[in-house]
Amino acid sequence: MTRVFHDIQQAIADVEDGASVMVGGFGLCGIPENLTRALRDRGTRNLTLISNNVSTDNVGVGLLLRNSQVKKMVATYVGEDPFFEKLVLNGQVQIELSPQGTFAERIRAGGAGLGGFYTPTGYGTIAAENKETRTWNGRHYVLELPLRAQFALVRAWKGDRAGNLIYRATARNLNPLMATAADVTIAEVEELAEPGELDPDSIHTPGIYVQRILQGVRYEKYVERKRVMPLNAGQKAPPHRQAGSAGD
Repeated sequence: MTRVFHDIQQAIADVEDGASVMVGGFGLCGIPENLTRALRDRGTRNLTLISNNVSTDNVGVGLLLRNSQVKKMVATYVGEDPFFEKLVLNGQVQIELSPQGTFAERIRAGGAGLGGFYTPTGYGTIAAENKETRTWNGRHYVLELPLRAQFALVRAWKGDRAGNLIYRATARNLNPLMATAADVTIAEVEELAEPGELDPDSIHTPGIYVQRILQGVRYEKYVERKRVMPLNAGQKAPPHRQAGSAGD
């Protein structure tokens, strides 16, 4: 059975109402733009999304929030979107916040089949409420449980038809972890290659973890916050840098 999908709606056809979905990327780097747009168009509701952050107005997870498709967010950083803040304060979306390193390790544990782990991060704060704690050698630890989902939507720089993936730069922060921690991993790639064309030593996610793969289109260079520094008298503007790919 082929893993390559040419119709993106077919690739997500079984993402039903109430599903749990991991969404890769860090900030706006390496986010699965095509898959989140397709999920918005599909209109699937009551989703539990596991994502580092909530993106922005019309990008990534932000599209799903604004279309009232999200029941719960499990995330680490949500401070860039006032709209999401209103949803939480109005009780329209549940939120589970996790320290960023703990968040990544919970996903890694889910992918590795571990039952949980102890970390000192969050001890004595609201992040440790209602969680088991222990003390070793005078240091306090909090038990954190693994994170898994029914689906993972990830984005890679290159992939082949066998599902092997190569990420670029910042896109390696969470995409590779999420690819291992879902029942079904759906990957969109900027470049789709034939098996054998990728350097085996450069592959970050082996194809065994990827059930579906497709080539994405219309990638853009998003910026969360634009800051412009005024030039001093006689100062020259820095040379223009061409927009890069997923991990820039």
